[in-house]
Amino acid sequence: MYLRQETANQTILTEFLLLGFSDIRELQILHFVVFLVIYLTALIGNLLILIAVAVDCHLHTPMYFFLGNLSFLDLDLCYISVTVPKSMANSLTNDRQISFSGCVAQVFLMVTFVITEMTLLLIIAYNWYIAICHPLHYRVIMNTGTCVQMAAGSWIGSAIYAAFHTGNTFRLPFCQSNAIDQFFCDIPQLLKISCTDTHPNETLLLACVIFLCFICFGLVIVSYTRIFSTMLMIPSAQGKSKAFSTCLPHMTVVGLFLGTGMFTYMKPNSGSSTYYDLLATVLYTVLPPAMNPLIYSLRNKEIKEALRKIGDMKTRLFLITLGN
Repeated sequence: MYLRQETANQTILTEFLLLGFSDIRELQILHFVVFLVIYLTALIGNLLILIAVAVDCHLHTPMYFFLGNLSFLDLDLCYISVTVPKSMANSLTNDRQISFSGCVAQVFLMVTFVITEMTLLLIIAYNWYIAICHPLHYRVIMNTGTCVQMAAGSWIGSAIYAAFHTGNTFRLPFCQSNAIDQFFCDIPQLLKISCTDTHPNETLLLACVIFLCFICFGLVIVSYTRIFSTMLMIPSAQGKSKAFSTCLPHMTVVGLFLGTGMFTYMKPNSGSSTYYDLLATVLYTVLPPAMNPLIYSLRNKEIKEALRKIGDMKTRLFLITLGN
């Protein structure tokens, strides 16, 4: 189906088709159920972390301020909600259409949230570096003003970057096909269906991805090299174990996010399997928001203690309500 509006000199595309995972109805229902479970897991997990950070005064520190930003990024109005609800609705109704403006919004929001998450992960690594390597200067360096400026700069800079790439992509004409071989509007797939030379766009996108990923990954590696060097000088085995268990969740999240992201955007377009493209994109866009709260909460005693207190408080309020 190719829905277009004809003008005097050109054809304007008014919608795209998201090809998704399968044409088989049973597999579409399975896709809906699996994505629903992942979506609810991400929603509930990140919401619990946000509540714990907001309610427990012991968690009002720079580390948990940035972790709260990360959880909000993964929450209902961000990141996973840009792509998953639309994909679930398409599978449930067997309707693959997405409007042109909806596709533009998906690209802009997705790029914004991906870059924001990348920079927040880098900021968290820097936070750990200051906390472990320069503990006496930690409160001076990571003060409230600095934390707010870092978070705001991350969001604003990511939005500007996303606006540039979104405008650069949708200025291209799409006159050959409107079928996107993905479950959401993704820049590499949009470049494939443009009817003009997209090599400058592909080169620019690849250069930006390489620069951002390797800068981010390189700085994280440098931070953790310094952190582990400092940890080796900690005299007690208990102190080393505590420092390592504190940093391990962040290292896991960085590896999962950057690894799948680099594979998705740095692989050659020619000869790539659609199945592996879809799998890599799911690992990159859907699993991290669901895995992040599990990784952080399971390895963090302070968050588990805060969640336990919230549970005890809710139980007491419920008993009081029953008593009245």
